Amino acid sequence: MPGRKALIRRPGPRLTEGLVTHVERVPVDAGLALRQWERYAGTLREHGWETVEVAPADDCPDGVFVEDTVVMFRNAALVARSGAPSRRPEPAAVEEALGRLGCSVDRVREPGTLDGGDVLKTGDTVYVGQGGRTNAAGLRQLRAAFEPLGARVVAVPVSKVLHLKSAVTALPDSTVIGYAPLVDEPSLFPRFLAVPEESGAHVVLLGGGKLLMAASAPRSAELFMALGYEPVPVDISEFEKLEGCVTCLSVRLRELHT
Repeated sequence: MPGRKALIRRPGPRLTEGLVTHVERVPVDAGLALRQWERYAGTLREHGWETVEVAPADDCPDGVFVEDTVVMFRNAALVARSGAPSRRPEPAAVEEALGRLGCSVDRVREPGTLDGGDVLKTGDTVYVGQGGRTNAAGLRQLRAAFEPLGARVVAVPVSKVLHLKSAVTALPDSTVIGYAPLVDEPSLFPRFLAVPEESGAHVVLLGGGKLLMAASAPRSAELFMALGYEPVPVDISEFEKLEGCVTCLSVRLRELHT
């Protein structure tokens, strides 16, 4: 039967040095970040997800953003190769963890670059953002890995944010949600819903209509409630300072058979 596992990786001692590209650097409270991460992981478990903690990446400031290290499609894993060279050591321990879970594993190879945060899946459609961290060669390698498994891959331009999923995610009915000023081409999505706050564009589907989302987007939460969903807010303020969001902090393995 399909299981619900989530890969997570705790913040390392260099978290405050994490990369920022589209926001101004502000101080990060490392102690508060760790408490927020622990609460995030606890919330996943409270809603039926088994968390699998990946070995630490203490030399990598951005290691906590484990989503960027791999893209899953069904039982297949494509290990990423970041467009940011400082992040390229991060996937090694993730690949080891996926191997122990029985995943089929492939890798993005030079000259390809791909960050998992640039990949949004809705059903069998896989949207891939091309911008600062993911290039055309990385997109081609993702196509080669996933199209034979039934994926429909759609390229999406990304110029206003760090990753595609910094701009958009999707509701359970496959409606893509985003903060319109940061979305390059909303018309690429068959159904697009604008949300009133930047952090309201990011949801993790917990199951049963429950949406894990940032506590910093109360108006978006009201919008989702009006649509019949149940927001589950978590405070991730310290990670938002590093351009992180709720999707970045885990890799959800929804179709992994155990």
